[in-house]
Order: sequence, then C-alpha cells, then structure tokens
Amino acid sequence: MGKATFAAGCFWGVEASFLSVPGVLDATSGYTGGHVESPTYERVCDGTTGHAEAVEISYDPEKVSYETLVKKFFALHDPTQMNRQGPDVGEQYRSVIFCHSEEQKEIAEKVKKELASQYLPKTIATSIESASIFWKAEEYHQRYAEKNPGRVVCHI
Repeated sequence: MGKATFAAGCFWGVEASFLSVPGVLDATSGYTGGHVESPTYERVCDGTTGHAEAVEISYDPEKVSYETLVKKFFALHDPTQMNRQGPDVGEQYRSVIFCHSEEQKEIAEKVKKELASQYLPKTIATSIESASIFWKAEEYHQRYAEKNPGRVVCHI
C-alpha cells in the first residue's frame, strides 16, 4: 500500500475527489505541515498553527501510480493561488505536496515542471515538502461530502 498527502484548499472536496479514483483505498482529512501538536479545526482556521488542511491517501500502487495522483491533485485546484483556493483564504488553504520519499519528491517535481507552461503567465505556487506528522481531523470532517449529499463542497 502507498501513502500520499496533498493540501489543495478545503479538504472536504479534495477527499471526495480522491475517493473516486480507482486504486485509492482510503482518504482521510486532517492537518499537517505546522508546528502545533494535536491541532483542532478551530486552531487551524485561526491561522496560528502553520498547518494546512490536507488529505492523506492510501492507495494500491498496482492500480494507480503516484504520478497519476499528483496529476489529479493539480487538476483539482488552482495551483497558482498563494494561500487560498476560491473564497477560502489563509495559510491553511495553501497548495502543498507532502512527500513520503525521495521518489515521491522527484515525481512531484517532474509533474510540476511539466505542467508549468499550462498556467502561464502565472506560476505554480504549490510547494513540495517532506511529509510530517499528519493529524486526523475531527470525525465530522471525514467523508463530509457523503454525509451531506447535494451540498456544495468547497471549491471542487
């Protein structure tokens, strides 16, 4: 089983989108990339934890490649926006690929470089960072789109 972690704005829509990818076994909404232990949604939203809303994905590499997941990540959001996605503004909504290995880092950098010309004259603001502790979000955030059918889920 492989693990991938992405931050692309509000995690509800990101989670729902990745769950629809064949080969993705699970997707969990949470927080990562910050300096506060056991962050809560309220603390992350106030912008003082350094964490991004992110989704940790478990996938079967025999059925879906990490490169495919990275391309899906870029397609889900506007990676040229710095610290925001649509109406959601703040560091917690930044665009980040959190890599779990050197191989993932190389793939993420390759895909980012390949896609750069598609966004001209803007530049891709997505950062590529080493994965750190992933803190699972509160239960009411998990499978939010499934629990709230018909409701608009963030920017996706």
